[in-house]
Amino acid sequence: MFDNLREDLRVVFDRDPAARTTFEIITTYPGVHALLFHRLAHATWNLGAKWLARIIAHLARWLTGIEIHPAARIGRRFFIDHGMGVVIGETAVIGDDCTLYHGVTLGGTSWEKGKRHPTLGNGVVVGAGAKVLGPIEIGDGARIGSNAVVVKPVPPGATVVGVPGRLIERSAEKADTSHREKLASKMGFDAYGVTRDAPDPVAHAINCMLDHLHVVEARLKQMCEAMHAMGIEPPEGMEKMPELPSCEIISTAEELRRMHLDENGEEGSGAADAPDDEKG
Repeated sequence: MFDNLREDLRVVFDRDPAARTTFEIITTYPGVHALLFHRLAHATWNLGAKWLARIIAHLARWLTGIEIHPAARIGRRFFIDHGMGVVIGETAVIGDDCTLYHGVTLGGTSWEKGKRHPTLGNGVVVGAGAKVLGPIEIGDGARIGSNAVVVKPVPPGATVVGVPGRLIERSAEKADTSHREKLASKMGFDAYGVTRDAPDPVAHAINCMLDHLHVVEARLKQMCEAMHAMGIEPPEGMEKMPELPSCEIISTAEELRRMHLDENGEEGSGAADAPDDEKG
């Protein structure tokens, strides 16, 4: 029990950069409070003292704004960030290393007895305000976007967004992206990283262009080799294709870092423009 408690506290440091000390986590994190109350309520429920378990859960809800039914099964290293408005139903099952944000509902769609709430695999992340409804399974490593409404099973490693939830990425169906990563690295743009961590239409469009560039480059190479085999050499003075490093495409991380430095420079009275030997 104490080992699980240490894990529940340690995981906060891994998933919340705002966490500073263990004492701060124990005293100020409602998600941790709700989980500790649930561990106690769940053990009480399994002992048959169901009314007492409900009272403990009710007290936790009053103190934290997080409602977890004492019968819900929650795995190890579970973390609720912010927490307000989270609801986890009676027959919900949550695997290890899962993360929920505020406003998440793991609810049912039926008044019948029996299994009526979702089952989350290991390593699932559910974004703020998302609703996962019904006795469906969310595969290991899946991601549910903020405010999504999910009523159908989600395969492992997939990302679901929107209302109703739609699948936008499935790890098992990813094509070979080595050529895309190679081109992207030449241009200084981590397109694969953006798609994996934060799928969006812009990243998808850039990925399509990178795929197209790869095909064009391969065909041009084949044509040049065929012409060379036939004894045809390119005319003198032919303009060479520009090198990819000359493209002015930078990574999202670098752009955000530059913007952050610019803002700090404006607010810090030119601190960002100071010479390197003066910045310390």
